[in-house]
Amino acid sequence: MGEDRSRAGSGDHDTSERGEAAGTSGIRHSWTHDISAYLILLMLITTLGPFQYGYHLAELNVPEKVIRCLDKQSPSTARSGLPQCIPMNSGEFGLVNSIFTPGGLLGAISAGSLAMKYGRLLTMRCTTLFFMIGGLMEALAPHIAVLTIGRFISGIGAGAAIVVVPIFISEVAPPNEKGMFGALTQIMINIGILVAQLIGYFLDRGQLWRVVLATAGAIGLFQLIALTGAVESPKWMADHESPHRAREILRKIRGHGANIEAEVEAWPGGEGGEDREDEEESLMADHNRIERSHSTSSSSNENPEKAAVGMFNILWHPHYHKAVIAVVAVMLAQQLCGVNSIVIYGSQVLATLLDTKATILIIVVSAINLITTILCSPLPDKIGRKPSILISIAGMGTNACLLGISIIYNVPVLSAIATLLFVASFAVGLGPVPFILASELVGPEGVGATQSWALAANWISTFLVSQFFPLLNEAMGPGKIYFLFTGFAAAFFGFVAWWVPETNGRKDADEVWGRKGRDE
Repeated sequence: MGEDRSRAGSGDHDTSERGEAAGTSGIRHSWTHDISAYLILLMLITTLGPFQYGYHLAELNVPEKVIRCLDKQSPSTARSGLPQCIPMNSGEFGLVNSIFTPGGLLGAISAGSLAMKYGRLLTMRCTTLFFMIGGLMEALAPHIAVLTIGRFISGIGAGAAIVVVPIFISEVAPPNEKGMFGALTQIMINIGILVAQLIGYFLDRGQLWRVVLATAGAIGLFQLIALTGAVESPKWMADHESPHRAREILRKIRGHGANIEAEVEAWPGGEGGEDREDEEESLMADHNRIERSHSTSSSSNENPEKAAVGMFNILWHPHYHKAVIAVVAVMLAQQLCGVNSIVIYGSQVLATLLDTKATILIIVVSAINLITTILCSPLPDKIGRKPSILISIAGMGTNACLLGISIIYNVPVLSAIATLLFVASFAVGLGPVPFILASELVGPEGVGATQSWALAANWISTFLVSQFFPLLNEAMGPGKIYFLFTGFAAAFFGFVAWWVPETNGRKDADEVWGRKGRDE
């Protein structure tokens, strides 16, 4: 590899131009042959799960006053037999909001092993049931208890969805476009947040807030129906079912004119066809010999039927524990750098300083986050996962410091600029990349457990920020808490630079961590 780069550097200008033309041709070939209409449709249907996460996160934000009877309306019973609103104090409303988080944690912890054992597709179908039941209970809630239970059930579906959907995306996306498609998870979360706020803005009166909550249940029903036309992950199918069927699925996803042999050979034992089946029979016959001569992790590459690594076993396994630490750290950085202080409490922070209607400010910030996420989605493939994360953390830390200064010294213009750049920096790397890493830092048998630990850390840190930001902000004084976020950003920048390896362009987890192939 070093010799190739040396020769490329010493080549003349014409050679360089030919290389660039070849590279451009390769990109066009990839887009033409690898990204089919069916793949795009498949991505849109499956990413409705992350959309639901974002939607539920923001659904109570805009219509809060109407829901809590704070807009001078009484909790009288309407024609529907349901109260016009549900009286709640700040503590009770905080409970309704935050109960979504432990539900999400439960879903995140459960989804990884279910996705490994029963498949990605069945697990995604199950999440839609939680969205339908939870959304229906929220919309028809006669009192706070039913609303709280509905939010908890919706959280289970959301937590499971943002575990299994990134795994599915990574396994069906073309190898050269995994980073771009991986950004779809965060993009759809942002779209969900924006859509919930827009619907809430236009339905912020009377009993129409119930329509805002019912919309999530309707989307869940639509996704369940749409998933009947979806296919299982070919990589999971190759590991657990017929390799012939896996090839058929991959060809359907890529299009009949695409060359899929390179992807098939990248599967564990992936020679495909009859040779693969003969290999499976041989491996089963020699199973005891393999167990004696190889470690558990090395046999996973030879035995496509190897069971998934459990959530607790993965913490101590020499091939996986470093990856778990890396993914968990990046997920913690995603929340502890403070993005949800703006997403959840932005109306309080911005409205006081900028003297503008809080709802409009929230929508603008969400729109900026979405646009930046879309524009920056190719970055992880172009400059790498690790540089994207480091740029993101550095930008958030810097702008958190500026935001703190602007709040303390009451500089509205600086506050507005710092807030927008703070959110935009999040979208560069910390938004999309953490959802990609779990499937690239470990082998397929450990993806589910690693993703579950990562999302568990993410949900816990989300809960900590959402619960304690207003308390700390009040105790420390306005704006000073953003210096705490700056400190977190500095610590995570150093840890990621030291611990987390680059995954872009690496064949598998062994190459990522510099190990020899486990079949050697």
